[in-house]
Amino acid sequence: MKTISTDKSYGGTQGVYVERSETCDCDMAFAVFVPPQAADGNLPVLWYLSGLTCTHANVMDKGEYRRLAAELGLVIVCPDTSPRGDHVPDEADNWQFGKGAGFYVDATQAPYSANYRMYSYIVDELPQLLAAEFRVDMNRQGIFGHSMGGHGAITIALKNPDRFRSCSAFAPISHPSVSGWSKPAFRKYLGADEATWRAYDACSLIEDGHRFPELFVDQGTADSFLEDGLRPEELRQACEAADINLRLRMQEGYGHSYFFISTFMEDHLRWHAQRLGQ
Repeated sequence: MKTISTDKSYGGTQGVYVERSETCDCDMAFAVFVPPQAADGNLPVLWYLSGLTCTHANVMDKGEYRRLAAELGLVIVCPDTSPRGDHVPDEADNWQFGKGAGFYVDATQAPYSANYRMYSYIVDELPQLLAAEFRVDMNRQGIFGHSMGGHGAITIALKNPDRFRSCSAFAPISHPSVSGWSKPAFRKYLGADEATWRAYDACSLIEDGHRFPELFVDQGTADSFLEDGLRPEELRQACEAADINLRLRMQEGYGHSYFFISTFMEDHLRWHAQRLGQ
């Protein structure tokens, strides 16, 4: 692991690091905020997964999480959204696919399957590095994210309920198998057999028996992607049918940007901290 930068913030340290990822066959950058309480012992971990076109830097620069994370004693981990590098296949003119749009899946279709293995990177490789390099309690993990990252957070939690104690999302892509945003990417990453897409679709995973105790979702009513891309009502219906406790807040007048995320970041951090025992 190579350190790119470290800066003191609210008594803790905001760092940016890079590692050579065997899973994604490229260098992967990620950000970690370590609060001052880490000097006294291992702390719970909260993973934040970013949305389309983002890197680790967007939430680090605009998410406004450090003050409260320092108060609550939460380590915040912000991975990248896709593999990077000149050798990584991409569609440079398509913001919904390729670099910046890994959708937190393990691609099965060439040429993408060699690098686009974001699910395994988030679930397996990066946690091992985190546990080895930082003062973290891996028995107390939560996960949240925005848009494509909200999709990633919910699907990862549903498939790993024994690992994560909490899961929330800002404006998640709730039903990517039918969303105009994600169907083309799923077809390229996972192939034409739509049955295989269900493993990375929150609504489908719930229909197929996957469970998580409770979910917390904030969604802006003025989000221009609400109807086609995000489809929160379908997540509500799936959770109601499965008796999953979903707290879905429709926030009047808010859109899809980090103005929305930063406004409600404190609510999400406090919600996770309660469930992580902080």
